[in-house]
Amino acid sequence: MKKISFVIPCYRSEHTLPHVIAEIEEKMKTLTQYEYDVFLVNDCSPDNTFGVIKKLCEEHENIKGISFAKNFGQHAALMAGLRHSDGDYVVCLDDDGQTPADEVDRLLDKLEEGYDAVYAKYEHKQHSAFRNFGSKVNELMTRVMLGKPDDLYVSSYFAVKRFVVNDMIRYENSYPYVIGLVLRATGKITNVSVNHREREEGSSGYTLKKLLGLWFNGFTAFSVKPLRIATAIGGVSAAMGFLYGIYTIIKRLVNPNVPMGFSSTMAAIVFFGGMIMLMLGLIGEYIGRIYISMNNSPQYVIREKINIEEE
Repeated sequence: MKKISFVIPCYRSEHTLPHVIAEIEEKMKTLTQYEYDVFLVNDCSPDNTFGVIKKLCEEHENIKGISFAKNFGQHAALMAGLRHSDGDYVVCLDDDGQTPADEVDRLLDKLEEGYDAVYAKYEHKQHSAFRNFGSKVNELMTRVMLGKPDDLYVSSYFAVKRFVVNDMIRYENSYPYVIGLVLRATGKITNVSVNHREREEGSSGYTLKKLLGLWFNGFTAFSVKPLRIATAIGGVSAAMGFLYGIYTIIKRLVNPNVPMGFSSTMAAIVFFGGMIMLMLGLIGEYIGRIYISMNNSPQYVIREKINIEEE
């Protein structure tokens, strides 16, 4: 009998989490060909989320709890759950009830067909306009920087096979980006349409600052394209500066009375100075991440585990 491991990052979900677990239980009663367990990863939530996780773990032996010592982010929480999971298939979903756990069979059917990873696709998303904008930017970033196929939609609700998980958890650098890890591991990825519900309560934990950090982490951790783009922009800027210099010399030779332009000189200095600082900042970001990784900065620190046996 195959086993399904559900991995759920938890943050400010003390009221929604019990409904998600109940929905998983009801659905898995109909999928008798599978056994399952659930890994709830508390990302140092400021409310009583971990208290709810403790109660659920006491009531169900197949529910496992992990609590971080500080907030490390959704992707770190996913990595912790993936490392402790042992299912033949691993399903990752949200804790707010917007991702329909009762439609998990659609994802599992695609894995049974032979795909290695399956992402849920929402025809009508119930996120806020800000979150939808963030998703579109993330979609563009993964396509341009990480080589994601144009027709592939990525979301926080997905299922992967065990060998994909085993490759993902080999990544031990300080800045995990789960989408990049899946794209690195396999090309047999597909979508399946599911419903997307309105949020039961609260709002998304992704602020503009967190979204910017996530995007920046995505393309600096798995792609050198930003550096290549910087090189190309530098080359174009140098060519423009050279051509402008030639133009200035010719104009001066043709008409000696043409005054030398202070404004245009300052504009050129500001433009090229800004470009140089931008490129240096980008290079510095890469070097900084290399430095942090060399210092073995952890992806996460676990304070407590429940129903998980130590190896």
